[in-house]
Amino acid sequence: MYGAGGFHGGMGPQAMRRAMDSLEDEYLGKTFDRKIIRRLMGYMAPYKLQLAGAFLAMLVVSAAGLAGPYLVKIAIDSYIQQRDLGGLNLLAMLFIVNSATLWLAQYYEAWTMASVGQRALFTIRAQMFDHIQRLSISFFDRNEVGRIMSRVQNDVSVLQDLVTTGTLALLGDVISLAGICVILLSMNVPLAFITFAVLPAMIVLMAFWQRRSRDSFRKVRAAISVVNASLQENVSGVRVIQSLSREDVNLQRFGSVNEANLGANLEAGRLSAAVMPLVEIVAAAGTALVIVLGGAMVLSGDLALGSLVAYTLYINRFFEPIRDLSMRYTQIQRANAGGERIFEVLDSKPEVEDSEQAIDLGVAAGEVEFDHVDFWYVDGVKVLDDLCLIARPGETIALVGPTGAGKSTLVSLINRFYDVKGGSLKLDGTDIRQIKQSSLHRQIGIVLQEPFLFSGTIKDNIRYGRLDATDEEIIEVAKALGLHDFVLHLEDGYDTPIQERGVNLSVGQRQLVSFARALIADPRILILDEATASIDTQTELVVQAALQRLLQGRTSFVIAHRLATIRNATRIVVIEHGRIVEQGTHDVLIGNGGLYHTLYSMAFSSGQPVEKPSGGRPDNGHSPVVEIGQPDHGHSLGSQAGHSPGHSSS
Repeated sequence: MYGAGGFHGGMGPQAMRRAMDSLEDEYLGKTFDRKIIRRLMGYMAPYKLQLAGAFLAMLVVSAAGLAGPYLVKIAIDSYIQQRDLGGLNLLAMLFIVNSATLWLAQYYEAWTMASVGQRALFTIRAQMFDHIQRLSISFFDRNEVGRIMSRVQNDVSVLQDLVTTGTLALLGDVISLAGICVILLSMNVPLAFITFAVLPAMIVLMAFWQRRSRDSFRKVRAAISVVNASLQENVSGVRVIQSLSREDVNLQRFGSVNEANLGANLEAGRLSAAVMPLVEIVAAAGTALVIVLGGAMVLSGDLALGSLVAYTLYINRFFEPIRDLSMRYTQIQRANAGGERIFEVLDSKPEVEDSEQAIDLGVAAGEVEFDHVDFWYVDGVKVLDDLCLIARPGETIALVGPTGAGKSTLVSLINRFYDVKGGSLKLDGTDIRQIKQSSLHRQIGIVLQEPFLFSGTIKDNIRYGRLDATDEEIIEVAKALGLHDFVLHLEDGYDTPIQERGVNLSVGQRQLVSFARALIADPRILILDEATASIDTQTELVVQAALQRLLQGRTSFVIAHRLATIRNATRIVVIEHGRIVEQGTHDVLIGNGGLYHTLYSMAFSSGQPVEKPSGGRPDNGHSPVVEIGQPDHGHSLGSQAGHSPGHSSS
């Protein structure tokens, strides 16, 4: 059953998809990929001096750690048994100095590696943010926002332990283990082999732990992702939930996924509680063997007492790096997988790029020409088919046609969100592929059906695309759009903070801010993609009057279903199946009795429902909104007349 809380089980299909994606994303892949790890380490290369200092500190830590038990051996064998109090005091001071050196070296190593690691992560995040902003729109068509966010947040966070403490800790464990082995063999070979005899049992236990813990923690991460998905779905739909009184039902459904998360965490806890004590038992067994056999050797005079004590201390330290190394196996594996996913994003090339010969156009006159343009999203399914259109400077072109005709695709090509597949698209006679994107975008202002406001104040949002705009210019544009009086009634005026998604403004007010943001940049080309669909009739009258002034001298492309917006156009272009089938003024097209006349008649026949396409991106799959056409503002020229196959474009 469909409802505000999703499908049966507490999740809608999107939440379930995110859960499956999380399982896929948590796949750990290969244990060690040298290219990935080397590339990750490349982000630490600029800090070679700090790394060298941290490496030396790690050597000091390892040496000081190895020296501790040996000092105990000397104290017992050379001073305590010889009753040399002066030498014992001197050795005690040396022990304190060794411990202080160990602490200082650990502090320097930890702080330096944390600093270097965090700076490396800072660089990776900044690089990913910058790269993602420059990727083509087609990349975002293929990848969900949640998965992109996971790359920047979760995958980068996975690297934190490796680049801050894991790298040198791994080397330190290897060096310490090698040093302990050498010391144990040098002190007593038979006892050393007795110690090494428990290693197979330790290796088997740690292999079991590594395999089971990997599966267990994958379940934990998958379970919490489902909880987050369910939470996000319910928070986003809270208005619907409250309006339908679904709170209790949704709580029960959330409880089911939350209980699954609890079970996964309890299972992981039980595994840790069972395995780690077994490791300690194996280590204790090795220690016990050394004490029994070593004690017999002490009693027989074959081994000094201090050596036995030191040997016991070394055994405890012998198992520490083994445990750490087994734990770092999963850490390296996750870092390797996280790095692979990060570089998958960083290695993604924008499909739309400036050519080496691209020029800066300067200020454009605003002539836009579609010269036999073909375009498709899916091979073999054309959205635009041999489309030819010339928009003269200062013209307002209204684009009309059924859903899927290609209207939104057409204006997306003007912005060069995609490149044409065939033919050419020219601005002032120059193929836009030969114009720098930054120069092209300076010529264009766009207002979409769903206004998107950013964090900051109203003033910040208006000057978002033109940071040098003065307060006077902001007020002038706001007055022209009828926005100024509304802003003055707010407590902080133009400095009023925009809440998340602009919820403290009405849809119409958010749209007016979007208009102001587009127009203050003084673009030569203005694109309005259903920009007045969310504005009420009274506000639309104000906006229409303002647009008549503001559109003068600009080339404009208007996708609209409201008659008031279409009537004011210089030319109406009717598109069907990616081709222009009619163009002219409203009166001329009505007189022609073609597709426009059909759409118009359907929209204004009394009591006939007219589909108004949603404002999503192409091929978004949203269901159309149904309007009843009435002979006044708000009339729709809708999508009942036809539907082109393939990618929905409006």
